[in-house]
Amino acid sequence: MSTRSLTRSSIFSQAWPIMLGQASIPLVGIVDTAVIGRTGDAVALAGVALGATIITLVFWTFGFLRMGMTGLTAQANGSGEPREVEALLLRALGIGLALGLLILALSVPISQLAFAVLSGSDAVQGDAGGYMQGRFYGAPAALAVYSINGWLLGLGRTREALVLQIVMNLANITLDVWFVWGLDMGAFGVGLGTACAEWIALALGVVIVGRVAGANVLALARRTPRELLLDRQRLLQLFAVNRDIMIRTVALLILFTWFANAGARISAEALAANHVLMQFINVSAFVLDAFAFTAEERVGQAYGTKDRQRFLRSIRLTGEFALASGVAFALLFYLGGGAVIDFLTTDPQVRETARTFLPFAALVPLLGMPSWMLDGIFIGTTRGKALRNAGVAATILYIALDFALRPTGNWGVWIAISASYLLRAGGLALYFPGLLKDITSPSEQAKEPT
Repeated sequence: MSTRSLTRSSIFSQAWPIMLGQASIPLVGIVDTAVIGRTGDAVALAGVALGATIITLVFWTFGFLRMGMTGLTAQANGSGEPREVEALLLRALGIGLALGLLILALSVPISQLAFAVLSGSDAVQGDAGGYMQGRFYGAPAALAVYSINGWLLGLGRTREALVLQIVMNLANITLDVWFVWGLDMGAFGVGLGTACAEWIALALGVVIVGRVAGANVLALARRTPRELLLDRQRLLQLFAVNRDIMIRTVALLILFTWFANAGARISAEALAANHVLMQFINVSAFVLDAFAFTAEERVGQAYGTKDRQRFLRSIRLTGEFALASGVAFALLFYLGGGAVIDFLTTDPQVRETARTFLPFAALVPLLGMPSWMLDGIFIGTTRGKALRNAGVAATILYIALDFALRPTGNWGVWIAISASYLLRAGGLALYFPGLLKDITSPSEQAKEPT
């Protein structure tokens, strides 16, 4: 069981590798946007935007493989159960690969259903379909990598998670540029490059798991008792937690898909401009998630040992870093966002629209920070029902607000998405007192130095 100190320096030491790894994720989206956007074709950019939104909805429906794994692994590690830590990885890998193969097999009807529901011209849907076709080839690898990442974060092995993320994203960027600019494969090339990178990441992830566990995946499977791997109570807990997190994730994915579709409803230029601005939001969300992920592991361990003092201190220290980072990002985006917009797209109308709504994107790091941190706290303590209920409620209220604001055009689109972050945070905050009451054995240990 980990006995690491809980200080600002230890929190930052754990968080910075996640920050770098997370920062490289939206960098891929920025490169994808620039690769297509600098062709001057707003329709192609809108197609990639729509296709990426649909793929995110499909793949992240199973994001519990990352989120649920982090909390459960942290709690098992905090409780001193090394065999259960290994069994959790094997269960999640098996589920991830199986679900990924199912997604690949159903890729055609999934695409047809998505285009039947979402708005977009025939030209936009053509490019979106090409992008999605390429991405579906990476589905099994993508979901398996979710499991490995969640397991590494649950163990606090953030540097290994950083290596995995950086290699995948560098491969992604390199292949996307080659396929699109070198081989002229268009939107399909962007999707295929990402899929290839996901398979490269899976191969590396298996190697990393072997180094961390001291045995390769096959050896882990041989040495893990079958009765533990298939333990009914633990499987029920896994499915219960993952079911609720999956419902919550689907609700939030519907929220962001609705946001993308709202732009498509207005015009291809609005969809493309909103997609450009989403790159700003993705950067801040992914980087600030470094502190949310750190909170997941720290509060998960504290919850596993029923250490109330350590639990609260984990929240306070990670929250301090998240707030400071949110303020910094808001200022950076507001002051320097125009130049980034000009880099990402050469279309004059897309540029103008994106600049008009840039202040909303600059506000999101501040508005979103509380919801992202509360997500980390509730994921780390595997409070699936709270996450589910808050996510569903926020999505319903957001959609109602979007309908009410439709007469205001893209202004209403951005007001509604901005309000959604406050709705998410408010819903989870209602459950926090009950979570605190469940830590029944407050620590009497001396307060650790800062």
